[in-house]
Amino acid sequence: MENMNNILVIGGTGKTGQKVVKRLSEAGHNVRIGSRSATPAFDWENPETWSQSMEGMDKVYITFQPDLAVPGALEAIEELTKKAKQSNVKKLVLLSGKGEREAELCEQVVIHSGLDYTIVRASWFNQNFSESFFLEPILEGFVALPQAEAKVPYVDTDDIADVAVAALLGEEHNGKIYQLTGPRQLTFKEVIQEISDATGRDIAFTPIALPAYTQVMKQQGVPADFVWLIEYLFSEVLGNPNNAEITHDIEKVLGRKPKDFSQYVKETVATGIWNTKVGTL
Repeated sequence: MENMNNILVIGGTGKTGQKVVKRLSEAGHNVRIGSRSATPAFDWENPETWSQSMEGMDKVYITFQPDLAVPGALEAIEELTKKAKQSNVKKLVLLSGKGEREAELCEQVVIHSGLDYTIVRASWFNQNFSESFFLEPILEGFVALPQAEAKVPYVDTDDIADVAVAALLGEEHNGKIYQLTGPRQLTFKEVIQEISDATGRDIAFTPIALPAYTQVMKQQGVPADFVWLIEYLFSEVLGNPNNAEITHDIEKVLGRKPKDFSQYVKETVATGIWNTKVGTL
């Protein structure tokens, strides 16, 4: 194919990465998955794997685990960017978090790299309720979370993937920062109510103070760095009312409206994931 691109998708088995891989592959591009299980392997914990993964690649989609806000992320992005230039990569598309000051430091590294770039800042994912740490309490029928009144314009990973693919393939997106949100703000109580109504299950929601929430996680043996991240996200991100802002960048990039949370709920109910018994996951 004349217009075929060689693209590395770091985190190519993750929430947005696997969808980016699928879309690019179906469009006929040469896609390399960046993950520890891939060949060649890409491991964020082992910088020696990075150059080999980027060899022969024109563009790179970067998702950092667990989040760009965590200690060590900035140094990793600095090193990755340096290796990308050495590998003759032409463009970087970075998935970032909307309203995360630490993540914005990582963005600056990419912005000042001298390479073409697009920054994709996403609000909290719809899929956090079906593919992540909120799933288990939903299955148990009892959800207790801090920042109960925080309004979040949740965004769908389908929309994030579509924007990322557009950014990877279109030069008109070079040098742009896109902020992605859904079309509607929801509190946790409203989210749980929508899921409860759609599944026909009785799922209770209870507000809980952040210190109590993190204490429960520690008692359950959740790793300290993950507890730190949750504390950061709930205080710095959800605690900042500016992050409730609804943007229109998805419409600007894709020419259509973003997926509403209710549509995500409808699609997810059809998979049966919210009716699985705890312990069978």
